[in-house]
Amino acid sequence: MTLRIIATGGTFEKHYDELQGKLGFAESQLPEVLKRARLTLPVELEVVSLIDSLDMVDQDRLDILASCQKAPEKAIIIIHGTDTMRETAEVIGAAQLDKAIVLTGAMIPYKVDNSDAFFNLGFAVGVAQLLAPGVYVAMNGRVFAWDNVQKDRSAGVFVPKTM
Repeated sequence: MTLRIIATGGTFEKHYDELQGKLGFAESQLPEVLKRARLTLPVELEVVSLIDSLDMVDQDRLDILASCQKAPEKAIIIIHGTDTMRETAEVIGAAQLDKAIVLTGAMIPYKVDNSDAFFNLGFAVGVAQLLAPGVYVAMNGRVFAWDNVQKDRSAGVFVPKTM
């Protein structure tokens, strides 16, 4: 089994620019993250974009969907910003692909102390290998179906969608 990881940016990938005193994007940190994780299964890394999910437009989501459709792998992880993760999951979920597609991200950038990025990626790698085909969000040790998840901004976690 080969796992595909699609990078789209989000807080997970943000770097701290000491000169400007703010977070932004440079190159993907996922090659370093994957080396550190010491995964023993083959991984194909694809960088689709490095943007904040609040800056995503419909075309960005269609580009992510196209990458999922073209991928020969049956297990895909998408590194995504948490603010619009559910919206992207909805676009991919509506396509009903015969693959297990797991979106994950981080509330704190990978390079910042106490980041949840490394754990969330490891968790997503594990569940992507076990889940039935479908689209899921995996954050902070929980897995949600794409159509039953929302971000609780006050708590900084994902929860089931309220009716």
